[in-house]
Amino acid sequence: MPYASECPRGIFPSSIAIAGLSAMLLTGCEAPLNLDAVREQSQQAIQRTDFFQSVAQNDQVVAMAGNTGALLVSQNGGRDWQRISVPTNESFLSLDTCPDGSFIALTFDNQVWHGTATGTEWTPHKLPSQEQMMTATCAPDGSWWAGGSFTTLQSSFDQGATWNETTLNEDAILTNLQFLDTDTAIATGEYGLVLRTEDGGQTWDYAGYLPDEFYPHSAHFESSDEGWVGGLNGFIYHTTDGGESWDRQATDTSMPVFGFIDADGALFALGDNATVLTLQNDQWQSLETPNQPLYLRDGVLLENRQLLVAGGRGLLLHLDIPVANLASNNRGN
Repeated sequence: MPYASECPRGIFPSSIAIAGLSAMLLTGCEAPLNLDAVREQSQQAIQRTDFFQSVAQNDQVVAMAGNTGALLVSQNGGRDWQRISVPTNESFLSLDTCPDGSFIALTFDNQVWHGTATGTEWTPHKLPSQEQMMTATCAPDGSWWAGGSFTTLQSSFDQGATWNETTLNEDAILTNLQFLDTDTAIATGEYGLVLRTEDGGQTWDYAGYLPDEFYPHSAHFESSDEGWVGGLNGFIYHTTDGGESWDRQATDTSMPVFGFIDADGALFALGDNATVLTLQNDQWQSLETPNQPLYLRDGVLLENRQLLVAGGRGLLLHLDIPVANLASNNRGN
């Protein structure tokens, strides 16, 4: 009978060959596994199991957040990353920068995490509502805001020590929340809802509805009048009257749109299959990107005038932007 490290050789009678094969199957004759590549990958900051959801930056670092507690920071524009250990395996849903340079992030278990300006220390703050929160942002006055199911909005003006809560009592999920200034903010959500506040969030009212109850995966408003939303089938809608009416803009993709990046006078949209769109005279055109069957969710404009975009399975791209895109405002009206 061969030892575990031996393989049968030569020609054997059938009975011996069968016996030898049985022994080989039971004891094994394969070479030792080389796990060096596996170990090397496990030591990398970015893992193939990372699904990034949100990216934010201040004047010190770029931060990325994603599933199962994935939180990373870079001090050199995304060339190198440090993986930050936080005591949670919950997925991060959103991430934003506050006026003082600190960060806030929302996890699926309804906690808002406050991060230092270096992005290396994070403190959780439990939200009081039982409703599922889906998005969070830091307002220009430094207050923290979260929005989610049952049109619920929660806010804290003392860095998470106490919370206020309001709702429009409608069974719809708010998916996007953006402050334009201290007084004005717009929220979009399920069933095509568009909400607005003009008193710093004390009261909210309906600003309009998206066509056909369109579900907005992403939204970006340039002003209280002009904004864009994106979602399934590559659909992007545009408003110039604060959400009362919407026009669908032409896109050259049918991929779902998951995010927008405002880049100094140019606007970009991110989507599935590593799609990056740029707005040129009311039409969205795809930039050249690697052919990857993975989504892109969020990104930032770096100081070197590159886009840093992130998405599924650790996908992270640095994209050069044509000078014409940044030279002037090509958004059109």
